[in-house]
Amino acid sequence: MQMAPQMGYDRAITVFSPDGRLFQVEYAREAVKRGTTAAGIKAKDGVVLLVDKRITSRLIEAESIEKIFQIDEHIGVATSGLVADARALVDRARVEAQINMVTYDEPIGVEVLSKKICDHKQTYTQYGGVRPYGTALLIAGVDDSKPRLFETDPSGALLEYKATAIGAGRNTFMETFEEKHRDDMTMDEVIMLGMEALYRASDVKLDASTLEVGMVTLEDHQFRKCPEEEVASYVERILEEHKEDGENEGAEGQQEE
Repeated sequence: MQMAPQMGYDRAITVFSPDGRLFQVEYAREAVKRGTTAAGIKAKDGVVLLVDKRITSRLIEAESIEKIFQIDEHIGVATSGLVADARALVDRARVEAQINMVTYDEPIGVEVLSKKICDHKQTYTQYGGVRPYGTALLIAGVDDSKPRLFETDPSGALLEYKATAIGAGRNTFMETFEEKHRDDMTMDEVIMLGMEALYRASDVKLDASTLEVGMVTLEDHQFRKCPEEEVASYVERILEEHKEDGENEGAEGQQEE
């Protein structure tokens, strides 16, 4: 029986196939695509992270599933992909932030931290006996003068975005962001934009207990996760907006009849 072309290039070590591909890295990216949807959006005065935790059983305690983590006072991350891999990277990021504080007596820069994490992820694509991390991170924070938002890839690639998403609903989110995102949006507006994208991407009714929202602003440089009551208020607003849209569509249908 003839073996598939990639056989032998995607086993215990990550090596190049004859056509220049790294199959282990591509498989890691597929793990991210199957993960829960996470989004990051920059406003003029801060950054917001949103995650749909996708609860698979009514027996699970929703608060036990954590997809947004605080790294330093001014930095938070959202994850998609393999949860265990994400937690390992979060722990490493927290250590890097504290090392920077002890060494230089100042908070670590958002871009500096992002590059350190990506450097670590990249090493796992070129040594034998290890596999790439099957998770992507959205790293959000504020520097002295502006908000920053970075997306990290299982390969170790790093890009800065105004708004981006990772996970299963990425395409729907990116369409919404490209259509509606503006540089002058307020924090309230970008949260509502994220809720709009969640509404479009979700095949079930939005539930505040299964959503996580984190934010950091230029005003206080303090990353925080929103309590469920605050998230619920945004969910109610987006559902109300679409309820009116549905009523308008129904009225137009009756007029045509």
